[in-house]
Amino acid sequence: MTTHVAPRLLIVEDDADTAQLITEALEDHFGPGCVTHADHVRAALALDPHGFDLILSDMNLPDGLGLDVLKGMLQRRPDIPVVFVTGEGILDNALEAIRQGAYDYVVKAGDYLFAIPIVVEKNLAIWRTKRQNKELEHRLQSTLEQVNIKNAQLEEMVAKLETMATTDPLTGLVNRRAFNEALVRLYNEKHRYNQDLACFMIDLDRFKQYNDTLGHQAGDQLLQRVAEVLMTNCRKTDVVGRYGGDEFVILLPMTDEATAKQVGQRILREFELSMQTFEKSHPDTPRVRMSAGLACFSKGRPTTPEQLVSQADHALYHSKHSGRGQLSVFNLNPTQPHTPSHATGSQVN
Repeated sequence: MTTHVAPRLLIVEDDADTAQLITEALEDHFGPGCVTHADHVRAALALDPHGFDLILSDMNLPDGLGLDVLKGMLQRRPDIPVVFVTGEGILDNALEAIRQGAYDYVVKAGDYLFAIPIVVEKNLAIWRTKRQNKELEHRLQSTLEQVNIKNAQLEEMVAKLETMATTDPLTGLVNRRAFNEALVRLYNEKHRYNQDLACFMIDLDRFKQYNDTLGHQAGDQLLQRVAEVLMTNCRKTDVVGRYGGDEFVILLPMTDEATAKQVGQRILREFELSMQTFEKSHPDTPRVRMSAGLACFSKGRPTTPEQLVSQADHALYHSKHSGRGQLSVFNLNPTQPHTPSHATGSQVN
C-alpha cells in the first residue's frame, strides 16, 4: 500500500486572515502541518526553497513584489513551482509572472479557496512531469553518449581489423592481399587517365644463408630494415608491399620508366650502403644484396594487372641470374609485340 505524503507548501501573504483561510483550505485537503507562512518578501527569501514542494505568493507585499520572491527562489532552485494568488485580475501581470517562471496565476475572487488545492495538485503534477522528462532526457543523453562512445570504439576496432587484414605484421607494409587490390585499382586508373604505371619486384640475395647463420630474429630485423629503405624512398601515393618471404613489391602510379629506374637504383644503393655498414662489424656474415626487376606499362604493354607483375618478376629473374645485386628493366621484343623476350640489366654501382 502506497503511503500518501503531503506536499510541503509555502504561503507568502501579508494579510493574516487571507493566509489563514488559504492554510485551512490546503490542510483540509492535504493534511495538517503541510503549510509554512511568510508575510513579506524578506521572510520568504530567508527560507530554503529546497524545503518546499510548491510556493503560493501574493503579488503585492509590504517590502516588495511577489516577482521578487519568484526571482530569489528560482535563483537558488530553478525548478521550484511558484503559483501567484492575488487580488489583481490583470492579464499583463499574469503574463509577466508566467514569463518570469511562475507556474500559474490565481485571482482571489469567488470560490477561489475551493480551487486552491486543485491548483496545487495540478501544478505539482506538472512539476513531477517536468522532472521526469528531465530525468528521461538526461538518461537519453547519457545513453546517446554511451552509444557514441561504443560507436567510436567500434569504428576504432574496425579500423584496426582492417589494418590488420591489409598489413604485413612484421614490416608494416601492405600484405599481398592488399597489394593485389591496389594493383587492380591502379591498373584501371592508368587506363582512365592514360598515365604510366611502374612495378618493382625485389628479392634479397643469399637471405637464407643469412637467416641460417644469424637466426630468424636477425632475419626479421633485416626484413624490417628493407621495409624502412623502401618506404623512405617511395611516395605516399606508391604502394609498397611484402609479397612473401624476402620478396617485396612496389607500385608507382603515374611514373615513367626513367623516373622509376632512378627510384630503383636509389633503393638498391641505400640498401647496399646499410649492409656495408653492418658487414664491417659482422665480417663473417653472408653477403646479402638486393636484386630488383622493373616493369612499366608503357614498355611492356601488359594486357592484365597480373601480367605487369609477371613482367617485373621476369626482370627480377634476369637480375638474379646476371650477377645479382642489380636492377633489370623488362622490355618486349619489338618483332613480337606483347611477348616477353628479354630484360636489359642496369647494374647499380
